Amino acid sequence: MMEMSLSERATSLEGVYSRAMPWEPGTAQPPKRIEDALWLFFSDEEACLVEAIVDRLIPSDDLGPGGKDAGCAVFIDRQLAGPYGRGAGNYVSGPFSPGTITQGYQEAASPAERYRAGLREVDRYVKAMFGGRGFPELAPNEQDHVLSNLESGIAHPLTGVCAKEFFKLILKNTMEGFFADPVYGGNRNMIGWKLVGFPGARYDYRDWVERHNEPYPFPPVGIMGSPEWKG
Repeated sequence: MMEMSLSERATSLEGVYSRAMPWEPGTAQPPKRIEDALWLFFSDEEACLVEAIVDRLIPSDDLGPGGKDAGCAVFIDRQLAGPYGRGAGNYVSGPFSPGTITQGYQEAASPAERYRAGLREVDRYVKAMFGGRGFPELAPNEQDHVLSNLESGIAHPLTGVCAKEFFKLILKNTMEGFFADPVYGGNRNMIGWKLVGFPGARYDYRDWVERHNEPYPFPPVGIMGSPEWKG
């Protein structure tokens, strides 16, 4: 059998591309919007601690709300309650050995397990340092001191928890919650996107790609649309 030429192939495919797409508006299943009425993973005490931590990692200022009001704790809670929290797709069969700084986390514990242990140990560490007061009760400068100790690894011993690795984990997840699409529980009212001028999930903004050092004039749009569209 002889192979078709390019023109013959184009002719044979013409009908495929000239017909209407097999899709109609409203027939797709949209992502389920995150509701933040109840915690799915965190206990009330853990949630209070995480909200206080994310609010110091991203404090509110004259540019906008901080991590708590942005919904970062809600984002983390929902992620830990799902496949991410279980470590779905991670290799967990071992053997495990310490990796280099460029290799990232090299242990078997899932993110959910790391948070459960890490929050418990941080709470114990803080109460031992500040006479029984928990992290949410501390003054901002005291909270910053604790977070600095975690980041540098001074906060030892945290039983079974590497302070530096836990700090890196919660910082990473906080930033993800601040800039992820609002459908996942964080970035409320798209405040993270508005802060950096990100247009979001707009269909097309090519006209603005090459216009450097100009503020993008339109509000961002998320997966579920824009708040302004809901009237």
